[in-house]
Amino acid sequence: MNKRVAAAVVAGAMIAALSACSSGAGSSGGTSSDGKGSDGKITMGFSQVGAESGWRTANTKSVQEAAKKAGVTLKFSDAQQKQENQIKAIRSFIQQKVDVIAFSPVVESGWDTVLKEAKAAKIPVILTDRAVDSKDESLYVTFLGSDFVEEGKKAGDWLVKDYAAATGEVNIVQLEGTTGSAPANDRKSGFADAIKGDPKFKVVASQTGDFTRAKGKEVMQAFLKSQPKIDVLYAHNDDMALGAIQAIEEAGKKPGKDIKIVSVDGVKDAFTAMSQGKINFDVECNPLLGDQLMELAKKVKAGETVERRIKTVEGTFTPEQATAALPTRQY
Repeated sequence: MNKRVAAAVVAGAMIAALSACSSGAGSSGGTSSDGKGSDGKITMGFSQVGAESGWRTANTKSVQEAAKKAGVTLKFSDAQQKQENQIKAIRSFIQQKVDVIAFSPVVESGWDTVLKEAKAAKIPVILTDRAVDSKDESLYVTFLGSDFVEEGKKAGDWLVKDYAAATGEVNIVQLEGTTGSAPANDRKSGFADAIKGDPKFKVVASQTGDFTRAKGKEVMQAFLKSQPKIDVLYAHNDDMALGAIQAIEEAGKKPGKDIKIVSVDGVKDAFTAMSQGKINFDVECNPLLGDQLMELAKKVKAGETVERRIKTVEGTFTPEQATAALPTRQY
């Protein structure tokens, strides 16, 4: 991820949403042929990574409902986890002369060319959830999202504390997110930094599970066959952790006991697994960014100055805390 600057923590109630995402660069509201709302309201082009996880689905719904609530005409595109699809969508938004472009980058690098095109067209760009690795920070006005390095560090800090009294080696397998993505890179580095001070922690295998449940199960099955002793699984998101739980149970082991599980996201399905003792610790990554995004879009369109880096407010959960929060969990 590109260098972080001082963060402004923005609190506020976030809401879940209703409709599912479309697969093309379609519109969720009426627009004229030039992409401007016929009623003069803000038109936003939004390119989403895909629908690879429960977290991403909740994020999409939050953006869609917040746009409706704020009176923002939303042109939505699902990239299906392909950078080329996002670049194509952004160029389509430029051609349609939208007021603001927002997107969650599939990977960190390779964005300068299309972002320069948006800048030349005088269309401001807001990064959501994930950042880009660009030396030219003038290509976007702000980045709204989580601190992924801190998320990885929280996961590692819990593990160090939980195994403080252990004397033998602690063998860890890691399910990484999509290769080259900001959360995968940063959650890995934050976790590594947290555990590096204690030599008993050994990451014996680490492989991408693409943030999906199916791939998480597949990779965990391979880990169980190749590694004679696994004490801990660290998953970069809950969907991979949930897939891994299936693999662990099918191998005749007890997730949460025979293999401790630390994950990131805090989705409802993971809370259910935590209430059953199958996940030991979860670091929250809040997907409900829609309200903040719409407020930012309005400020940017009005020419107001906004913070370069805006963090979401997030916590951590033990099984007891997850069980208590489960009845009212929105995503």
